[in-house]
Amino acid sequence: MNDVYKPKIVAFCCNWCSYAGADLAGNSRFSYPDNVKIIRVPCSCRVDPVFVLRAFGNGADGVLICGCHPGDCHYTSGNYHTRRRMKLLSGMLDYLGVSKERMKVAWISASEGEKFASTVTEFTNTVAKLGKAGRLEDLRCKTERN
Repeated sequence: MNDVYKPKIVAFCCNWCSYAGADLAGNSRFSYPDNVKIIRVPCSCRVDPVFVLRAFGNGADGVLICGCHPGDCHYTSGNYHTRRRMKLLSGMLDYLGVSKERMKVAWISASEGEKFASTVTEFTNTVAKLGKAGRLEDLRCKTERN
């Protein structure tokens, strides 16, 4: 039996560029790990930091956020919001005890299928070296009952 550790990766991909890049990677038969679960979002700015925390809380070992290149967003400035939000979230993850290397933001256009495959492969290898991530505890306040 092969007991090679495969990390669970969640990838949020914007509809217009990154998801199309993932589609191109598949159509062009570029190989990338099969343990990546792609979630299609209208724009990378729609990825709320709570989604990332929830992914880690539900057992993801790594989270990848992919969007259009800065300046090429179909919603004008969505990826600029993503860049600022995820920079802040990166510091918060460190505070919560989740390694910063477990989250990555990448800018991938619809014509960059090979870049999508290489980015996912590289990120998966990085997360695999870090090992299994512990689940985040429920961040809501808990009250003790007598």
